[in-house]
Amino acid sequence: MTIGSLKIKLDIPWAQSLKDKRSATKSLQARLRKDLNVSVAEVDHQDVHKTAVLGIVFVTTDRTQADRIAESVLAHIERNTDAVIVDVERDTW
Repeated sequence: MTIGSLKIKLDIPWAQSLKDKRSATKSLQARLRKDLNVSVAEVDHQDVHKTAVLGIVFVTTDRTQADRIAESVLAHIERNTDAVIVDVERDTW
């Protein structure tokens, strides 16, 4: 069993309020859960309206599959939001 995690920092330049940010992040979180079957939550910068940090965790059989899932998550985010990925931290164990 391998557990993979991603911590992804997003810049949301069009967000004018926390409501705008929540709208964008909640939609993205729902799509990630539904399409990729991963656990996701906003884990930092909850009070900053132009920045979001998402924590994503998944369980798989091996490290190679974990790497593929991580790449799928990043590609999915790039396809499904106008937010810009600023930083990515990966870990597997």
